[in-house]
Amino acid sequence: MGIFSTILAKLGFGTAAAAAAAAPAPAAAAPSAPAAPVAISAVDVVAKLEGMAKSNPEKLNWKVSIVDLMKLLGLDSSLAARKELAGELGCPADKMGDSAQMNMWLHKTVLRKLAENGGNIPAELL
Repeated sequence: MGIFSTILAKLGFGTAAAAAAAAPAPAAAAPSAPAAPVAISAVDVVAKLEGMAKSNPEKLNWKVSIVDLMKLLGLDSSLAARKELAGELGCPADKMGDSAQMNMWLHKTVLRKLAENGGNIPAELL
């Protein structure tokens, strides 16, 4: 499992889908009705992260710092881990050589990818 997959899991992405997949199948004798479309449930990323930040003894500014975001989620925030995550998400090579540029790209990309996966990220953070 990649680092981004771990981020998704820690924020509760995919738990509804996993629960639906584990639900028992309808009895064979029951008439089959067309399946209703299932809406993708949005994950309240901001509320989850704010809640984690309140209970964290460190003052972490996850809204602007990828290091703080990773620390808040209990992940390794070392340069090596951030480079691994950046590679996983397709960071341009020119940004990989400059940790400050890579960190800014990485923070925006992680938040954008969370939004793409159903997270409700406010526009000002994207």
